[in-house]
Amino acid sequence: MPEHRFQDPSTIRAHFSAAMSQMYRQEVPAYSDLISIVADVNADFLHRDGLQALQADDDEDLGRLSQERHGAIRLGTPEELHTMRRAFAVLGMHAVGYYDLSAAAIPVHSTAFRPVEREALATNPFRVFTSLLRLELIEDAALRAQAQQLLASRQIFTDSALVLIEQAEQQGGLDDADAAVFVRELLETFRWHSRALVDEQTYHSLHDAHRLIADVVSFRGPHINHLTPRTLDIDACQQAMQAQGLPAKAVIEGPPARHCPLLLRQTSFKALEEPVDFVSHDGRPRSGTHTARFGEIEQRGIALTRAGRQRYDALLAQTRRRITPAADGSNAAQYVRILNDVFADFPDQWRAIHDQGLGYFRYALGEHPECFAAGDSTAQCLDNGSLQIHPMVYEDFLPVSAAGIFQSNLGDDAADQSFHSGAHKAAFEQALGAVTQDEFSLYARIQDASLAQSLAQLNASDRQPPGTPDHSDNPA
Repeated sequence: MPEHRFQDPSTIRAHFSAAMSQMYRQEVPAYSDLISIVADVNADFLHRDGLQALQADDDEDLGRLSQERHGAIRLGTPEELHTMRRAFAVLGMHAVGYYDLSAAAIPVHSTAFRPVEREALATNPFRVFTSLLRLELIEDAALRAQAQQLLASRQIFTDSALVLIEQAEQQGGLDDADAAVFVRELLETFRWHSRALVDEQTYHSLHDAHRLIADVVSFRGPHINHLTPRTLDIDACQQAMQAQGLPAKAVIEGPPARHCPLLLRQTSFKALEEPVDFVSHDGRPRSGTHTARFGEIEQRGIALTRAGRQRYDALLAQTRRRITPAADGSNAAQYVRILNDVFADFPDQWRAIHDQGLGYFRYALGEHPECFAAGDSTAQCLDNGSLQIHPMVYEDFLPVSAAGIFQSNLGDDAADQSFHSGAHKAAFEQALGAVTQDEFSLYARIQDASLAQSLAQLNASDRQPPGTPDHSDNPA
């Protein structure tokens, strides 16, 4: 089948992201409130400061900002993770990074499925933080066996979705009609089902082991547990959430507010208590409640290099040694003050971050390319204006922040449980059926490619006589 008949994976991903958003708004009306808050805050930011404040590339536009969101799901078995990898591949999404959350008393390990190429990210950057339950961390052997049996009995993908995954693998893609069906069928995997697979007693046994275990095991599918729009000013969003009476987290997770935003800042409203029906022995559903799904907001900053992450992690650890944010928000102001004080040691100017090798940037021609001379270093090109830099958006996640969001929505007692048994990346990748990609290598590849392209353009211009038109971008 000719390749041109296949729909671009980024287009399928954009359709899926939009469909997911629409479904979640219907299922969790408070998410619509978040979308409205973010839209208003972003509009105010852009009216006040404009895209110039984002240091955005020429190929980025407002459409990318409006599409920027991520979701999160929790899977129960290696087989589910393996098939999910295949399903996301149809959407042009690949496993990037490995996250061990057992260190934060959460019995899962995770990866982020996302696009990896610059063009795909610019088209639609939708990503899904995907966790796999670590059943071996359930101490009660009988309960662990019961959970395994329950998970083995369910099929989270529709028959049509499975057929289309295999078809896409064999053909190399899906045409427009099949892609539309695939989006509709895959969406069913993420849909909320209020009827549980277990009776109330089993649910509470799983819940007592860990709330997240009950969420994963008790239902017929891995319902999306949150979607996250991107804001340009998370502090303004936090204030708006509180003003509207949404039960927002007391403290924003991640680095402090800065002129040059770092990595990822996140906040959320607490998980909703939703009605569910448990299995009963007399055949009539027994009414109960379950708490899992919530709304989250993110503000994304620059992707940091390994050296930058080491400094960031060290500063965050230093902060946490001095103060740990209380779940009830009683020391929120003190925590923010100490966080800002500690992070004063991280440079807050783009050029300083660049020159110290702490962050990833894309290069582009500057305002004065005529100042370029063969043999100029990158620093000289930036100094004379022949090159300019744009901070690269961080496309991944932070384990400490993810754990903080999870714990705030699982209940304060979750932090008192202990599941830490060390990372188990090899087992995760065996279940995945692939190696998780290294995020630092992906950012470095994009950075290096942009520098090479920009230098090639400068060298081509430098070789041309004055007044000669530059056709270097027009191979025809």
